[in-house]
Amino acid sequence: MAFSLSRSRRRITSLASTLLRARRLTSLPAANPNASEEPVPDNAPLLRSPEVRVSTLPNGIRVATQSSSSHMASVGVWIEAGSRFEDPGTNGTAHFLEHMIFKGTRRRTARSLEEEIENLGARLNAYTSREQTTFFADVFRHDVPVAIDVLADILQNSKFPDHAIKRERGVILREMEEVHGQMEEVIFDHLHEAAFRGHPLGNTILGPQEIIHSISRCDLQNYIQTHYTGPRMVVSAAGAVKHEEIVDMVGSLFTNFSRNPTTAAQLAQENPAVFTGSEVRVENEDLPLAHLAIAFEGSGWVDPNSIPLMVIQSLLGSWNRSVGVGNCSGSKLARRVSTDSLAESMMAFNTNYLDTGLFGIYATGMPNCLHDLSCVIMQEITRLAYEVSEEEIVRARNQLKSALLLHIDGSTAVAENNGRQMLTYGRVVPFLELFARIDAVNALVIKETAKDFIINKDVALAAVGPLGKLPDLEWFRSHTCSRTT
Repeated sequence: MAFSLSRSRRRITSLASTLLRARRLTSLPAANPNASEEPVPDNAPLLRSPEVRVSTLPNGIRVATQSSSSHMASVGVWIEAGSRFEDPGTNGTAHFLEHMIFKGTRRRTARSLEEEIENLGARLNAYTSREQTTFFADVFRHDVPVAIDVLADILQNSKFPDHAIKRERGVILREMEEVHGQMEEVIFDHLHEAAFRGHPLGNTILGPQEIIHSISRCDLQNYIQTHYTGPRMVVSAAGAVKHEEIVDMVGSLFTNFSRNPTTAAQLAQENPAVFTGSEVRVENEDLPLAHLAIAFEGSGWVDPNSIPLMVIQSLLGSWNRSVGVGNCSGSKLARRVSTDSLAESMMAFNTNYLDTGLFGIYATGMPNCLHDLSCVIMQEITRLAYEVSEEEIVRARNQLKSALLLHIDGSTAVAENNGRQMLTYGRVVPFLELFARIDAVNALVIKETAKDFIINKDVALAAVGPLGKLPDLEWFRSHTCSRTT
């Protein structure tokens, strides 16, 4: 369910990674009384899984475990702290801190930490997103106590030496150069800027060069003291683990965190995101392809529309010329793009934040096809408000459920899923409940959701490459207008 790939910081998720993170799903989408009755799928045989056990420590840290028969275990710390919560003028601190957390503690030097993990045959990793930061380890079952001790040590006792800060500046600047060469990353950073201009959600996660050069030990310490608090942390473990043992170890080792009760949701309420619906265009005639993303404001995690928007993403689908599937795709958008050779690739995306979201289409194509590609994209997106068949819905629901199940494979994915959901839902949503909510989405729900989120709504646009034939932003806005009768 809710997850990010290791080290993935900026990506707006595609279908396989568009999963639930809300604190609570409220009402089920209403059923269509006029729709033809179809049998309700019996998902129970597919969804038997070990119990998720949850305990809350006195300092507010929640511990979630899901045991299974395995020789390996995964344990990590999920924190409601990302680039969104950085103070003005410190953009990039959350990600910088992710780097520095491995550079030595009062008990371990950076070298001894690395050697200890390697000698165990373990893996220690981390990633930062706009609203969350994660540190996790994969170890043999008998090394779980060591993993928890390491996580507790690096999160509470890191020294942030000046020489390491100076060295990591160079590492992060080189990382930034690599990111600038990954056009999908660049587009989605531009898209956030266009969608949330002037708000921290519109910032990049790495931050601008000038701030990376100026981040200090004081900035790092202030961020960790302010945002790495017990009530905003979840320790999630899966695989060869025992709940009581994990709770005891976390309780004895994770002792120095603030008990400040302020939640990330409260911080978001103090500075709510506003969808600005602007554009970022970067003309670059040297690129062979144009890259563009068209987005609407989506739902926050607590919004019950999050489920229908997931199904809409599945309806719109994805396609890549190199894969060779297109004309036979269940997605009408993919079939039209493939048949008319309008793009090299396209994918629907949908991501959620605490109080808002983004959903739309990312595509790459030849410069002379941009106008026709834009027409097809807008036609297929707006069509969902008026014309969608139950057959399309069934396919989309099945593909969504398949993607969700395929992702939960192995202790790392399970720990990730549970940790993320505990942060965003306050609980781990059982698959039976989730699938029931997905199965409740029918054609009427899709039409109503599309009308609420697409028709007569503002648009955010990000594009890089040879853009001479790409329509202007007003053109895209005009193509969201409601149909005349």
